[in-house]
Amino acid sequence: MTQLTVYATDWCPFCFRLLTGLNREGIEFEMVDIEADEDAAEIVEGINGGNRTVPTVVFADGTAMTNPPLAQVQGKLSRLSVS
Repeated sequence: MTQLTVYATDWCPFCFRLLTGLNREGIEFEMVDIEADEDAAEIVEGINGGNRTVPTVVFADGTAMTNPPLAQVQGKLSRLSVS
């Protein structure tokens, strides 16, 4: 099971930046395109008060971050691996 799901679109520059950073750092994740998956879009809307804000990152513990910088995602993953 992946520790990280990134809800994104293929046109979003913020998504591109985060996904590029995750790949560069060798962090495994599942990317879900909310424009191709209506259920995923509804998940993002539920997290973000009805907005389809991407990237939205959901961690294995069920917590989420909206448009986080790579360092914030890395910090959360470090804390999860210690728990």
